[in-house]
Amino acid sequence: MSTTPDLRTAAWRTSSYSNGDGGDCVQVADNVPGFVPVRDSKLADSPVLAFRAADWVEFVRGLKR
Repeated sequence: MSTTPDLRTAAWRTSSYSNGDGGDCVQVADNVPGFVPVRDSKLADSPVLAFRAADWVEFVRGLKR
C-alpha cells in the first residue's frame, strides 16, 4: 500500500457534526482506499491530514470513550 494517497478524485463531504454557520468545520473523503483524508472545509486548499483507515478507526473509538 502506498504511504501517500492520491487525492485527485477525492469526494469531500462535510462532517455531520460541523455546524453550518461558518464555525469549525471538518471535511472527510470516503472514497480513498486505505486512508481517511481530513481537511478544513473553510480552506479547501489547506493541507490534508491523511490517516490510515485502521488508525482512524482507533482514533474515533478513543473519542467515544
